[in-house]
Amino acid sequence: MTPGPHDLDLAIPGTPPGPGTKARQRKLAINRLRERRPLTEEAVDRFLASNEAPIVEGFRCTFLFRGDADEVHLRHRIVNQPQRVPLRRVQDTSLWAVVVELPAGSRVEYQLEVRRGDHTEEVNDPLNPRVAHSPVGSSSVCHASGYTTPEWTHPDPHARQGEFLDLPLQSRALRRWTHTRVYLPPRFRPTSRYPLLVVHDGDDYLNYAAMGTVLDNLIHRLDMAETIVAFSNPGDRIREYANHAGHARHVTSELLPRLQQDFPLIDRPDARCLMGASFGAVAALTTAYRNAGVYGNLLLQSGSFVFTDIGEDHGGGPEFDPVVRFMNRYRARPRRVADHMYLSCGVYEPLIVPNRSMVPVFESTGAAVRYVEARDGHSWENWRDRLRDGLSWIYPGPQKLVYE
Repeated sequence: MTPGPHDLDLAIPGTPPGPGTKARQRKLAINRLRERRPLTEEAVDRFLASNEAPIVEGFRCTFLFRGDADEVHLRHRIVNQPQRVPLRRVQDTSLWAVVVELPAGSRVEYQLEVRRGDHTEEVNDPLNPRVAHSPVGSSSVCHASGYTTPEWTHPDPHARQGEFLDLPLQSRALRRWTHTRVYLPPRFRPTSRYPLLVVHDGDDYLNYAAMGTVLDNLIHRLDMAETIVAFSNPGDRIREYANHAGHARHVTSELLPRLQQDFPLIDRPDARCLMGASFGAVAALTTAYRNAGVYGNLLLQSGSFVFTDIGEDHGGGPEFDPVVRFMNRYRARPRRVADHMYLSCGVYEPLIVPNRSMVPVFESTGAAVRYVEARDGHSWENWRDRLRDGLSWIYPGPQKLVYE
């Protein structure tokens, strides 16, 4: 439904009916404020001082803005919903508001679009201290009822930290220098042997998904095996990650042999895993496809697995052309690319349909597939929140699996 003059509500489909109904029976804080006569700016001051924005009450989240403006809109990233939702002024005050229903456990990134005369800008919510960062900027974050940031994503004072080593490598396949950061687990011993995880967009996983901290915590808690992790980084990301022969050759014929030379790795496919998100997931999948039998595991997050069933119009732009050609061929003649595949995707992102569609295709090859969805979008914190589930499934802790 659309925001009404009294409720200021927008419903997002998928809200469970029971608790949502009870929440609707309670008067929201913003509606109690609206009923005040007269409503002064001093009352607005007290209201904002006593409420954290956005205000989460059951399944309803009240988004707020305070300031002079001609129009204010909420710009969120929930697929198949209006991406631009109007806020309405609360009486004659400087406060604007809209109420949005979000299912329990949702995490939504958003910004506010503010128009003043002919000038319009998109800004992070000045009333909300929660901000998510990415290579393209930052966004405000709404934690709906039931969502909490996993505690294992925060530094644990009891967990020892792994060591990072820089590994520059001249790549003939890519015709450039490559820069990889290698993580050695705490208590690393040159006399032991370790499984290998190669992470695409490695610095982004470290900077925006706290993966160094996550690895320290999971290994400390025995949730995953002690693992050597190579955080690789692209040059021209869109070109190199879109089923690029040079990239697959670099990873398998240049980076992997160098890692095997410098570090004590288990020399078996089941102890090798390729990982990536978005285009990085495509790079992991296509690298494994081009090197059959080398990698026993794949960890793919929100893969850009765009394909067409009829025709060639995929709507993703020319950078997706190589991806679509590969995915169409693979779907027509699927074959096993890894024995174990972990896939995750957010239900609020446009890639949810192709990711869901690929699960039975991968399963048809005989691979063991674990697929997880979250009420989140195409974001680094979504991928961060799935790391424990994925890494502990691919490389279980020593209480579940012992490498010899």
